[in-house]
Amino acid sequence: MTDIIFPFIGGIGLFLIGMMLLSEGLIAFAGPALRQGLIRFTGTPLKAFTSGALATALVQSSSATTVTIIGFVSAGLITFAQAIGFMIGASLGNTATGWIVAVLGLKINFGFYTLPLIGLGALLRLLAHGRWRDMGVAMAGFGMIFLGLSTLQEGMRDLSGMVDLSSLPMGGLGAHTVIMLIGLVMTIILQSSSAAIATTLTALYTQTINFDQAAALVVGAAIGTTVTGALVAIGATIAAKRTAYANILFNLVTGIIAILLLPGFLALTHFLSQAIEVSPGTISLVLFHTLFISLGAALFLPFVNHFARLVERIVPAPADEIADNLDNSLLQVPEVALEASQRALERIANILFNRYHQALEETPNSVPEKLLQQSQVALDRAYAFISRIPLESDNDNLAQQRIAQLHATDHLIRLRQRLLELNQLGLELKNSQYATAIAHHKHLLALASPLLLFAAPENRNANSPDPDEIMLEIHAAANALQAQSKQMRQTLLQGSSHNHTAVAQVLETTDTVRWLDRTGHHIARICYYLHQARNEIPLSDGVTAKTRARTTP
Repeated sequence: MTDIIFPFIGGIGLFLIGMMLLSEGLIAFAGPALRQGLIRFTGTPLKAFTSGALATALVQSSSATTVTIIGFVSAGLITFAQAIGFMIGASLGNTATGWIVAVLGLKINFGFYTLPLIGLGALLRLLAHGRWRDMGVAMAGFGMIFLGLSTLQEGMRDLSGMVDLSSLPMGGLGAHTVIMLIGLVMTIILQSSSAAIATTLTALYTQTINFDQAAALVVGAAIGTTVTGALVAIGATIAAKRTAYANILFNLVTGIIAILLLPGFLALTHFLSQAIEVSPGTISLVLFHTLFISLGAALFLPFVNHFARLVERIVPAPADEIADNLDNSLLQVPEVALEASQRALERIANILFNRYHQALEETPNSVPEKLLQQSQVALDRAYAFISRIPLESDNDNLAQQRIAQLHATDHLIRLRQRLLELNQLGLELKNSQYATAIAHHKHLLALASPLLLFAAPENRNANSPDPDEIMLEIHAAANALQAQSKQMRQTLLQGSSHNHTAVAQVLETTDTVRWLDRTGHHIARICYYLHQARNEIPLSDGVTAKTRARTTP
């Protein structure tokens, strides 16, 4: 019994490990070029579909590419409609594994001949550096896929003699549905549709099951692949949840269509097999898989924008979540993670700045407690997220970007505390003696608004203001506020020496002036660090190098 079970289980295990190593190695080898290509060629749903199919066929993992595209959506690099197009393409690209298995893995015993490839890949992984090391991982993974298939074939041939799968239901919609559910469960257990399809192809090749049963199993595997994404989406960002829902709906509808059309396809294949005197086999099976995924893509792609809006209504964005784009899955790609955290910080800053500006116009001056609580949660989440972003030791630009974001987060936390004090201390900012300082604050906030609005590349155009010019003005306004506050404190303290009865009032006024000074300082520094992080400018003690050059006589 063990002679049969062990090769069967071991073959599946080797195949899964090979798929993981191949995907990991190719993604690491491609590196930033792959990510830049995905961003560049997802401009429209059709382009996103094409890039999704090609990328998934290349890296041999729809899960890996889907996780990457979810990161792009969360970071704001692409729209949700583009992500759906990419996801549909990834489903089609995932059929490439079946073609490799059917054309190469089963017809020729590559398992023996790929043993040197595994050895060479392992040596490169241990001895090489950089991209050659990553290529070694991919080579070893590629070899293990075929070794696993060879082992699986041996186990399947012996298993076919012990287990009579002919007792499974055959023919009719009900039978196909039952077998489809078996394929779905098999995919959930294996956590890989590629492994489930490879197992099905091997079973068909060794005549353990017939073509009808294999076709229904493949449909079940296509639907079952969505379960992993659904589990990952639990507790994830809104983008991940929406993408998971879209993936489930697409594969479910496509699977139902495939089951309904299966009798017609089977009749066609049997007719062709009689005409050319060739029985339907593994090639026919992967062709069926490719055809029904392609049919689903043809039905969904023309209406992808409507589909996106439907999913957005099914999974609405929470109104009280500020930093809802920060998901731990993004940490796998540091560049995307930093972009996501940058946009979260810009959003938090914009919300706090706008609400503070409103508070300056109100009587009494106050900021809603709920907003302050939400911002505290968002800032804590952002700080923890940024701190966990893994960076290569030799990537100075990303390191500088992360440091700038941490500085910006620190000043945002301090600004939030100042706004909380505004509520708790009941500061009387309407007093005429604070008019100049308040004017400086409003000027700072007015300058900060376009800086944050045009921070993201997609919001910039030929008519957008120059961020560096804005930073010049912010720096000048901050210096003016600091000088005015210093002068006001000196005047107040000198006046109090001649009027001892007003000491308490003077101290209260100087505290307010100091509060205004520190609040303005935090606003200016938030703008400075977010500007540095957005443009990957090296940090300095003052304004940017570009700005300093402009201000130097």
